[in-house]
Amino acid sequence: MVNIYETEGGKLNALQDFEEGCWVKVTAATMWEMEPVAKKYNIDIEDMRAALDEEEKSRIVLEDDYTLVLVDIPASEIQHEKKVYTTIPLGLILADGAIITICSEDTPILNRFIKSHVRNFSTKKRTRFVYQILLNSMTTYQNVLRSVDNRRLAIEARIGEEKEDEADLVELHDLESTLVYFETSLRAAGMVIDRLRRYKHIPQFPEDEDLLEDVQVENRQAIEMATIYREIIDGTSELMSNVINNRLNNTMKYLTSITLVMAVPTIISGLYGMNVNTGGMPFGSLKMGFGIICGLTFLLCLFILWILWRKRML
Repeated sequence: MVNIYETEGGKLNALQDFEEGCWVKVTAATMWEMEPVAKKYNIDIEDMRAALDEEEKSRIVLEDDYTLVLVDIPASEIQHEKKVYTTIPLGLILADGAIITICSEDTPILNRFIKSHVRNFSTKKRTRFVYQILLNSMTTYQNVLRSVDNRRLAIEARIGEEKEDEADLVELHDLESTLVYFETSLRAAGMVIDRLRRYKHIPQFPEDEDLLEDVQVENRQAIEMATIYREIIDGTSELMSNVINNRLNNTMKYLTSITLVMAVPTIISGLYGMNVNTGGMPFGSLKMGFGIICGLTFLLCLFILWILWRKRML
């Protein structure tokens, strides 16, 4: 899908055709939909398709007629009835008289501009628009990272409760994988931002340079957050594993104690069940011999239970 917008008088208006200073928003478009845009602004169609490839890496492409800035942005999807986070490429093309954004899905980062949630936004100020998109993507990373940490805190609060831990371990693994993807994408985006600061090919005004510096600061902060949260999740995973192992050890200790107690009557009953002369067995010739043996066995079991209790085996 291809949508065209233009700001006029502080308001964002939808257009039917390309105009000077417009914003061309390309979302999950087909080759047939992208060809008019590529032809209008003399853009290599492969550079436009690159933003739709999930395996593409962040980079800058400088051409005579346009500049392509490709970065990864956070996205969410539903897997196994749970919300998980990932990253997808976002292409920003500064063409002659237009800014073109290309993404494989409708992202909230761009929808903030459509809903006029970004101050001082103008489609005619192309460089500033690109930096504003980058700044919004960095703040979105930080918001998602806080959400990831909140989910970790919820899992950590359940540690030690008598609940199934397998689902929590799987979720911790998913969160750790998310942080690895985020950290990798943020570091790649940081390299792109550094190159933007060095390049003179893109016209910049002093306020644009300040905005790009803010983007760089937010990027570094997001990287630090991802690194710290990943280390904390590693500690949480280790703690949960230790708790599960300790719970298993306690269960095995309890079962061993029960087995030891039950072994006493088993051995005695086994001895008295042997095919020998009853006169040679203690209390074998007495009328109350069976009751006496059962009573002594019970007392012996109680004695063993007392010893295990004193040694904190139960």
